[in-house]
Amino acid sequence: MTRTTSLHARHVALGAAFTDFGGWSMPVRYTSDLAEHHAVRTAAGLFDISHMAEFEVAGADAAAFLDHALAGLVSVMRVGKAKYSLVLSESGGIVDDVIVYRLAEDRYLVVANAGNRHAVAAAFRERGAAFADASVDDLTDRYSLIAVQGPAAESILAATDGIAEVSVPWGEQGYYAWASARFAGEPLLVARTGYTGEDGFELLVRNAAAVPLWDALLAAGAPLGLVPAGLAARDTLRLEAGMPLYGHELSLDVQPAQAGLGRVAPLATKTADFVGRAALEAGPPAGAPVLVGLVGEGRRAGRAGYAVLDADGARVGEITSGALSPTLGRPVAMAFVAPAVAAPGAELSIDVRGTRIPATVTALPFYRRKK
Repeated sequence: MTRTTSLHARHVALGAAFTDFGGWSMPVRYTSDLAEHHAVRTAAGLFDISHMAEFEVAGADAAAFLDHALAGLVSVMRVGKAKYSLVLSESGGIVDDVIVYRLAEDRYLVVANAGNRHAVAAAFRERGAAFADASVDDLTDRYSLIAVQGPAAESILAATDGIAEVSVPWGEQGYYAWASARFAGEPLLVARTGYTGEDGFELLVRNAAAVPLWDALLAAGAPLGLVPAGLAARDTLRLEAGMPLYGHELSLDVQPAQAGLGRVAPLATKTADFVGRAALEAGPPAGAPVLVGLVGEGRRAGRAGYAVLDADGARVGEITSGALSPTLGRPVAMAFVAPAVAAPGAELSIDVRGTRIPATVTALPFYRRKK
């Protein structure tokens, strides 16, 4: 059964078109993909991301448990900070990519992808057996998550009626950090994180306050160019920013090093015996494909599943995500290719429905915001 978020009625009223994503009916667009994309790059977009899964990990053993359960080292993270991490299988494949927030010395919030909620929950149950004083509480059904992304995001939040008691003053909160606040009397977590390549915030609030918060953000943001934005814009934004999407760039068949995420599992500094460590130490098989960026010629974009070819027309890889970049005006893609053709500057081509489109390997990301 397809689920809906607490904001579904608002999306319907705004004329959204919907798609199934991870078992949820989510807005794919409200007006046009391009308009929503450009709004985020120039002003701000408002996203409902309540389909994401949230877990609270608490107790005296919470830090040790997460050091074991995740590839990243979270026990050294300060309260008030956030960290990107990975849940790995024993074979080193990626169960999910997550963001971890340290809420207190003995309490963390882990945000996972919607489609991997049950896989992450199962992994946490199994890995928690050796940690008596670490509890895992699935908060997904009780909370909503709203993202404000774009250069005007902070100004919009500062002007939003009802947001009060912010623990870190506006202008002082760092990237990958969070602050506590209240909205209309309800607890509000304000995280400076996002999935668009722009500055922005993700706001966690109880379901009962989601609609009033959405309305207040729209009211405050309208004069500054804020628009509701759907999954289509979110996808082209994250692609330009070189951010991986589970099921495309990340899967159980991919080790972090193949996807350019070796830094997320710091084998030299993390001494904890985390799940998947032995497989990462052994490394991927020789010749395993690696993730690269591709910039194509013309206007025709490669899509997921399209073949990547070498100069002789031999297949050397496959597109995982691709689109005509609204910001750059050129086709861009991420692809897994053979290591021999993965160096930046390598000239390849993409088989776009029988036509070979020249493409050049380039370092990710394709787009980097101005500081």
